[in-house]
Amino acid sequence: MASSEQLKALLLSHLDKDEERFLSIALQMAAHEARSGHGKLAQDLREIIDKAKKQASSSVPIPIAKGLRDASGLLYATTPHYRLTDLITTNDVQDKLTRVIREQRHIGKLKNHGLSPRRKLLLVGPPGTGKTFTASVLASELGYPLFQVRLDAVITKFMGESSAKLRQVFDAIHEVRGVYFFDEFDALGSQRSTPNDVGEARRILNSFLQMIEQDDSNGIIICATNHAEILDYALFRRFDDVVQYQLPENDEIITLLKNKLQPYVTKRFSWTKLASIANGLSSAEITLAAQDAIKELLIHEYKTISLDIIESAINDRREMSHKQHR
Repeated sequence: MASSEQLKALLLSHLDKDEERFLSIALQMAAHEARSGHGKLAQDLREIIDKAKKQASSSVPIPIAKGLRDASGLLYATTPHYRLTDLITTNDVQDKLTRVIREQRHIGKLKNHGLSPRRKLLLVGPPGTGKTFTASVLASELGYPLFQVRLDAVITKFMGESSAKLRQVFDAIHEVRGVYFFDEFDALGSQRSTPNDVGEARRILNSFLQMIEQDDSNGIIICATNHAEILDYALFRRFDDVVQYQLPENDEIITLLKNKLQPYVTKRFSWTKLASIANGLSSAEITLAAQDAIKELLIHEYKTISLDIIESAINDRREMSHKQHR
């Protein structure tokens, strides 16, 4: 007979919608029955578990996303299709994201030992360095839907309304497993002691601090900011990991450009020289410059893209960047 602890764990995993843990505990129960000499019961349990595994492996995240009722328009659901190798970034960022993916894939094993996988991340760094793309990559790698939280719909001028909408978002996080992405998070999480702080802004931040700390769901919460310096200090300890993004260095610039341009240039193309020209631009800006160069090739029907064409495209992007930051 299954132990009382196993039965409790089985019910709790069902309530948490943690299918992996549920099946793991069921297997333990089947093994226990086999050791107790109840071979027929153990075999029946294993057959039921095998059937459940097959059904789980054939499921896709799209119905989960569509099943979320969100008439208020607070969330935007998508199903990305990317891999971690598509994200060109530092080894440190890659290692941290790999650790998150690995822990999420072993969520049942960790929870069976009273441990929780990393699931609350703060992404910090300049615009265009891959923070938004990271949310898509994690959702795709784990087979989860991606829910982008529309902070413009959450934050209102009416007292108490923003906190109520924020509660709706966290209710959704608890109800449907997925990756929940709060972009430009500094709009929500700026320091409570700033001179222009108002009571409602303080209440929204306090509500978020309370909700994220109390959240014990299986959803992944990702917050991204370009301005970590204005975030409230109390926020940082609520996250399992803070991931720092930087402007790409030469090796990353070369990889970005090669991924886009290699089919269109000569074999002896000077990637090193091009990297020095693009230094100081974000990954997004470099990618856009490469796309601009390809457009020039197609429109003018050039055989290959010259260094001058790409340099001109990079300089155009740099000029646009300077105008945006004035």
